[in-house]
Amino acid sequence: MTDSKRRRGLMAMSALLGGVLVLSACSDDGDKGGKTNAGSSESSQQEVDKAAAADASEAQIAIKPKNGATNASINNAAQVTVAKGKLTKVVMTTAAGDPVEGTLAADGSSWKPAGQLERSTTYKIDATAADSKGREAHENSSFTTVSPDNSFIGNFTPEDGSTVGVGMPVSINFNKAITDKKAVQDGITVTSSSGQEVVGHWFNSQRLDLRPEDYWQGGSTVTLKLALDGVEGADGVFGVQQKTVTFKVGRNQVSTVDAKTKQMTVTRDGKTIKTIPISAGSPENPTYNGQMVISEKHKETRMNGATVGFTDDDGKGEYDIKDVPHAMRLSTSGTFIHGNYWGKGIFGNANTSHGCVGLADVKGANDSSAPGAWFYDNSLVGDVVIVKNSPDKTITPDNGLNGWNMSWAEWTAGSQA
Repeated sequence: MTDSKRRRGLMAMSALLGGVLVLSACSDDGDKGGKTNAGSSESSQQEVDKAAAADASEAQIAIKPKNGATNASINNAAQVTVAKGKLTKVVMTTAAGDPVEGTLAADGSSWKPAGQLERSTTYKIDATAADSKGREAHENSSFTTVSPDNSFIGNFTPEDGSTVGVGMPVSINFNKAITDKKAVQDGITVTSSSGQEVVGHWFNSQRLDLRPEDYWQGGSTVTLKLALDGVEGADGVFGVQQKTVTFKVGRNQVSTVDAKTKQMTVTRDGKTIKTIPISAGSPENPTYNGQMVISEKHKETRMNGATVGFTDDDGKGEYDIKDVPHAMRLSTSGTFIHGNYWGKGIFGNANTSHGCVGLADVKGANDSSAPGAWFYDNSLVGDVVIVKNSPDKTITPDNGLNGWNMSWAEWTAGSQA
């Protein structure tokens, strides 16, 4: 019997058996009849499954890296190969659907991307191959790239397309220690539509911030260009990034907290728009002085004293508030300006916190008229908050995005351009 005749026979048998199943499902013949039909159907279906398996393609597709991998190389990890057949189609895309061009070997045995992949990007591969009888096989995989040992990247802020406050520096944190800082800094350019001169400052071997002498001009556009592909940042460690990022600078808003008077004055484009009573750090735990930049915003967040060194005799946090409203980070070490619903009668009257700046608010962060909510809604990441008249020292420039606490001479002295 030919293959085609055998397949037609199997299809007819399957259709017939399918009809038996439908009739038995609708029958009211009782348990005995139902069991007999089911057993017959199961045996016949197994024969159909075996026949289908016997007719499957012999082509065996292998995709590297394996599905779900999270440590794939950006240079040579991605590859599709086939045994007992030839690849007929390979489609590779990013998770966002952007296509990745590739090269198929002349003999159809393998496929690989035509160029370098991006770091920290999720890719999907769908491959099709045919065996000697033309029967198709399919395989797919998804993986995420990370940094190979012989390359470095710079994780930067702010994000492309974002709108930020006038105090937002361009801050780049490299995932490897940079020993040739000049070579790397020469591959980084930051310009502003305002024409302000922008200079970089190395805080250490892995962090480079760039800013103008004074705050960015409100309404300007800033462009960051990373031309680091092939730049040797350390012995045998090369850059891989080649991209351009732009962000907008919003209105000029600077808020000044006076820890002595316990008031905060909010100015926008040089005009005072609001004065808000506050509660700063207690005499035992005063708030840092200095110019601080909002680096994160959270409508609600948990604050546990243990994470910043405030613990009791049992090692537990002196406080653990799981729903702090309208919190905005001012330092890496844990200084926030945030809403406070648990303090009664303290705003404008007493400094009671562990170093944060508190504003009156409500539990649940759902009252837009509360001072904490108003300030949150009217603030951007990159806005400046200045604290003065606190008994504490001035915050260190690298504790957060707070390089504005250095003089311009100090700042430019840390440049390697």
